[in-house]
Amino acid sequence: MAIVIVGAGLAGLRTAQELRKLEYGGDIVLVGDENHLPYDRPPLSKEVIRGEREDTTFEPAEYFLEHNIELRLGSAAVAVDTAAQTVELADGSTLAYDELVLATGLHPRRLPSLPDLIGVHVLRSRDDAAALRKDVESSSRALVVGAGFIGCELAAGFRHAGADVVIVEPQQTPLGSVLGAEVGELVARLHREEGVDLRTGTGIKTLRGSDRVTHAVLTDDTEIEVDTVVIGVGSTPVTGFLAGSGIEIADGISADAVGRTSDPHVWTVGDVAAWTVGDATKRVEHWSNVGDQVRVMVPAILGHEAAPARPQVPYFWSDQYDLKIQALGTPSADDSVKIVDDDGRKFLAYYFRDGILTAVVGAGKAGGVMKMRAKIGLPLE
Repeated sequence: MAIVIVGAGLAGLRTAQELRKLEYGGDIVLVGDENHLPYDRPPLSKEVIRGEREDTTFEPAEYFLEHNIELRLGSAAVAVDTAAQTVELADGSTLAYDELVLATGLHPRRLPSLPDLIGVHVLRSRDDAAALRKDVESSSRALVVGAGFIGCELAAGFRHAGADVVIVEPQQTPLGSVLGAEVGELVARLHREEGVDLRTGTGIKTLRGSDRVTHAVLTDDTEIEVDTVVIGVGSTPVTGFLAGSGIEIADGISADAVGRTSDPHVWTVGDVAAWTVGDATKRVEHWSNVGDQVRVMVPAILGHEAAPARPQVPYFWSDQYDLKIQALGTPSADDSVKIVDDDGRKFLAYYFRDGILTAVVGAGKAGGVMKMRAKIGLPLE
C-alpha cells in the first residue's frame, strides 16, 4: 500500500511519523511545495523575526532516509484524480496512491487593490520570513495591516528591531474577533506601552511609491511614511488544486470525525481540514490540534479499531514582547468576560457562556491559565 501525503508542514510530517510509529511498513511519500525540509511555522513571526533563531527545521534529511519516508519537495500538487487515485505535481510527474492525505494548510490573504511595490510582505513561508526580517533590520518605519495574532507578533518583533511601528485595524481592538473587546483592550494597552502607534477603526486604502513603498494612505484619509509593510489580514485554505476532483470543499476540506473526506481513500488533517465532530463542522487553526487529529486519523487510515478520542481542551499561545499570551478553551467575542487579575501589564481573564466556563486567557500568567484546564466546560462561580 502506498500513502501519499500532500503538504510537508507540521500536519504532513506528524502523519508520516504516526504511520511509522504504528508500524506501517509500506511506502510513504511526503509532497511539499517548498524546497525546505519540513519546518515549524509559528516561530517565523516570533523568534525568527526577532533574530533569535535561524532554523526551525523539525528533522534533518537523515531522519527521512532512516524512516523510509520519500520526500518530493519543491513541487506542489496541482490536481487529484480520485478515479485513477493519482496526484499530479507541478513538475509534471504523477504519484499513484492507495490512500491520500491532504495537509496543505493555509495561504495568507492578499489585498489585490494595493500596488505591487518593494517592501510589501505577507508571511507564510521560511523565505517570506527571511525577506521580511532583512527589510525590518534596515527599516525605520513599519506598517502592520491587521491586528490579529500574526500582526501583533510581528509588531512586537519590529519594535524589538528598533523600528517605529504603526498598526491599523478596522475593528475597535486588536484580536477583538477572537478574544473580545475587553481582553482586546488589554492587548492594545500592551502595544501602546511598547511604543506602537495603534490605530483602530481604520484600515489601508492604498500605498504609494515608485519602486519601493514610501507612504500609506489609510481609510480615514490620513497619510503616513512607511518603508516596510506587512499584510496580516487572515488566511484561506489551500484547496484550489482539488478543482474537479469531486472532493467536497466548504470552509476547507470537509471531513468526518476521523478525517475521512467525501472520497473514502482521501483524508485531511491540520489547518485545511474541516472535521465534523458532533453537530459542528469546523477548522481549528491551532498547532496543538494537529497531534490530536493525527492520533485519531492514522489508525483509521490503517483500518485499526481505535479507542474513542479523549476530548481535548483547545490550547493556543502568542508571544508578544516579554509576555506569552495563552488561551485554554474556546474564547468568543460573544462570551461574558471577567478580568480576575490585572497588574497593568500581565492579566488573567475568564470567559463564560450561559454560566459555563468556556475559556481562560492570560498574559504572563501561565500558572493561572493552566490550573483551570480541568474546569473548562463546567459551571464556575
